Amino acid sequence: MNAAAPPSPYARIGGESAVRAIVTRFYDLLEEDKAYADLRTVHAADLGPVRHGLTRFLTGWLGGPRDWFERGPCIMSLHRAFPITPALADQWAMAMTCAIAAQEDIDPAIADSMTQALGHMARGMINFGLDDSAAA
Repeated sequence: MNAAAPPSPYARIGGESAVRAIVTRFYDLLEEDKAYADLRTVHAADLGPVRHGLTRFLTGWLGGPRDWFERGPCIMSLHRAFPITPALADQWAMAMTCAIAAQEDIDPAIADSMTQALGHMARGMINFGLDDSAAA
């Protein structure tokens, strides 16, 4: 007898529309709130591609379609060339925490798990701008 698999966090939070709303709020904070000014400066002028990329990453990470993960380099490798300091990682984690908290109707347990895991991931990227040769 097979029990049905529980719904993924992606399904439980409302799918792509909920993920897109979180990402939109996250990047809106970067553009509008001076508390994230340093984090905003390490992003390209056009946030369209990174908004799309973060939406696809979070979609797959939460258990939705995994097309982002099939495209190539891991998230850590993509960020290796950027000077990610502890302060920038903390800004990223705080902006994401705020963006998740702004999502109405999200299960508080999932929201808490997301903010903890994503904050841990952001702090795991602290590298002070190491390139591949310096990290080896």
